[in-house]
Amino acid sequence: MDWLEALILGIVQGLTEFLPVSSSGHLTILSTLFGFSGEENLTMTVVLHIATVLSTLVILWHEIVWIFKDLFSKQNWKSYQELNEGTKYAINILISMIPVAIVGFLFKDKVEAIFGSGLLIVGIMLLVTASLLAFSYFAKPRQHEHISKWHAFIIGVGQAIAVMPGLSRSGTTIATGLLLGDKKEKLAQFSFLMVIPPVLGEALLNLMDIAESGFSTAMNGISASTLMVGFIAAFLTGCLACKWMINIVKKGKLIWFAVYCVIVGILAICLGVC
Repeated sequence: MDWLEALILGIVQGLTEFLPVSSSGHLTILSTLFGFSGEENLTMTVVLHIATVLSTLVILWHEIVWIFKDLFSKQNWKSYQELNEGTKYAINILISMIPVAIVGFLFKDKVEAIFGSGLLIVGIMLLVTASLLAFSYFAKPRQHEHISKWHAFIIGVGQAIAVMPGLSRSGTTIATGLLLGDKKEKLAQFSFLMVIPPVLGEALLNLMDIAESGFSTAMNGISASTLMVGFIAAFLTGCLACKWMINIVKKGKLIWFAVYCVIVGILAICLGVC
């Protein structure tokens, strides 16, 4: 892998991590086209995911500080209703992590097998993403003022299902929340914050796998400077995409991403079949 390929992967990861078009699907397509090996692809993927998590922390820093201030403030812990809003928000994030944690611990091997199944499954899942975005766009449910614990869990189920390559995590979680009737202004922020712990946990597990196989093996064909190019590209484009996506969700213009997913999904299916 050279620096130009790393730059392209970083830009694509930074954009597609937040836009509802599936970062995993796009990285799978590019990795297939570029002919990257498994070890090489895993190392770069870990670096790119860490970069986009950092971009989330930067853009949503004020919200994260608010959550931790409320979480560690003096308060009565007698009941859920008596907790302040930041603590309730943190609890909802923890609840949303339950489904993806179950999938990660119990079905990790099956998920990895699916990821290795090629472009056909990516194309199909992109079409599913398009369907979810279209349904959420045309549905007009009543908007709830706050995301409830039950809704947080259901959105978490959507995140767990979105481990499928080509099924957009942000698209699935935001579309699920819209179909449940949660306010658009709240959903993008919650969707981006809820993914931070699972992505960091997955990155840690992957780093452990890389360490076990040996860093020299994992770095085969890729230099530290190339990794840095990918990291910086993913971080900068991730910051832009995160802010952009929050504004897009507020305006409710997700239907154009559904059209895009249909086009890319059909192309991926064609490449997978040929």
